[in-house]
Amino acid sequence: MLTKRIIPCLDIKDGRTVKGVNFVDLRDAGDPIELACRYNRVGADELVFLDISATEQKRKTLADLVLKVAAALDIPFTVGGGISSVEDAKKLLRNGADKVSINSAAVRRPELINELADAFGNQCVVVAIDAKKVNDSWLVHLVGGKVPTLIDLNEWAREAEFRGAGEILFTSMDHDGTKNGFANTALAELTEKVNIPIIASGGAGNTQHFVDTFKKGKVDAALAASVFHFGEIHIPELKQILKKENIPTRII
Repeated sequence: MLTKRIIPCLDIKDGRTVKGVNFVDLRDAGDPIELACRYNRVGADELVFLDISATEQKRKTLADLVLKVAAALDIPFTVGGGISSVEDAKKLLRNGADKVSINSAAVRRPELINELADAFGNQCVVVAIDAKKVNDSWLVHLVGGKVPTLIDLNEWAREAEFRGAGEILFTSMDHDGTKNGFANTALAELTEKVNIPIIASGGAGNTQHFVDTFKKGKVDAALAASVFHFGEIHIPELKQILKKENIPTRII
């Protein structure tokens, strides 16, 4: 059985790690290089770096900062924000990223998924989906959650898989930063719709939430930010709890 992954996320704005609630009210969470070193040391399975203002500001990801963070890591490293072409992705992969995460650009031009998968392989392509529950449907939102669409979460995830995505990173905007738990019902449904790994994001507040998302949400990985950045949950302790719950995980 494949081990379940614990993934800290560095949301980057103006070169600093930040964290908000429901995608707004951002506060500083520390230096990304220092945080990367810490997570590498304590047993994180991967690290995600998201330049959250790149798309809104119509600029490319902070490639120089990616290079510095990558130098601190010997775990897989995913980078997203402002990637809209094969050339954008190539620069980040050259600077040390193992995978690239695409979101708004993929919705606007789905062929980008095919192009990246053809150029670098499916394993390098993560399609991030920010979605919010509207009435009874989970609808995709773009540009850091600021632009709503009528695109259904599950339909878009299936298309992303068909086009060559290797993983789906689903963030529930309703749960983001609330610390009330992951969107496990939606996650469980999503895992039934696609055959590629699903990363849960949005809502982690305590260790039980991770147990629940692996058991109830049936996900392959769980991503969180503030609970790790501010020391509310320590990854080694979390992994010991997962082990006791018979959830397979890598322990160093």
